[in-house]
Amino acid sequence: MKVASFFAGVGGIDLGFEKAGFDIIWANEFDKHAATTYKLNFNNEVVLKDIREVECKDIPEFDVMIAGFPCQAFSVAGYRKGFEDERGNLFFELERIFSEKKPKVIFLENVKNLVGHDNGNTFRVILDRLKRANYHVKKEVLNACNYGNLPQNRERIYIVAFLDERAYKEFDFPDPIELTNTLKDFIDYDTEQDERYYYTAESCGFYDKLIKVVKNPDTTYQWRRIYVRENKSNLCPTLTANMGTGGHNVPIICTPTGIRKFTPRECFNMMGFDKDFIIPEDMANTHLYKQAGNSVVVPVIERIAINIKKALAFSESYYEKKVV
Repeated sequence: MKVASFFAGVGGIDLGFEKAGFDIIWANEFDKHAATTYKLNFNNEVVLKDIREVECKDIPEFDVMIAGFPCQAFSVAGYRKGFEDERGNLFFELERIFSEKKPKVIFLENVKNLVGHDNGNTFRVILDRLKRANYHVKKEVLNACNYGNLPQNRERIYIVAFLDERAYKEFDFPDPIELTNTLKDFIDYDTEQDERYYYTAESCGFYDKLIKVVKNPDTTYQWRRIYVRENKSNLCPTLTANMGTGGHNVPIICTPTGIRKFTPRECFNMMGFDKDFIIPEDMANTHLYKQAGNSVVVPVIERIAINIKKALAFSESYYEKKVV
């Protein structure tokens, strides 16, 4: 099964599908920094271009479309303008492509808030456009901590659309699994990191509040403008694209070497990327934090992709038997 990736980022969705046995043959990404990271980890063609400039005739034939289309227009962390924001309108570029190329499967990922945006009208438009193109659609909101065995509270909407109704009927989203991993499986608590990751009296205006509260090494904390909040669930809050700019989006941890934030590598770890996933050594941390926060939880993607593969195999074997 050949896969074409749109809004590929650093390739989180691609990696999940690759692990499930799919063949990534082509990708499109607009951010040159994300594309640089992508190219270090994948061998397929990457087109660095605005999707609005990508012509269908230039895309090789593929079976599966995957896309984590921009979520800022729908996110509670943004202004939630939806289709009024040009980033929200980019979904219609996907429609332009899948209406012509007719892949067997379309896989879309976005923030949970997409479902309720504009009283549900935005989501209804997306589902309607898929159905107009003769796709059968299933959708589900899944949390990384319940479906990816990752200690991160990250809810996302996943949309899977099949051209073949039999494959659609056969497909189910994965069942929840027990969370057995902890923060310490992804965060290096014992190794002293570069000083830029630590909060000190000299570098942090609210350090006096941090040292009074940040004492539990088994969870994360956040600075909420005037107070420090402990995450009682022992989960990491949703990693965001602007973690590198400071503020309340930064998870704070208590380690033997001091109070600090995650390193970029630890952020990629918390998204389920393998330890051997390459991140550029000469790239600014702000770009790396953005890339991790904009990405997806790889184990969740892999589990969904495995079920997609099973559904496709079932439908194809059915038609083979029917022909015989």
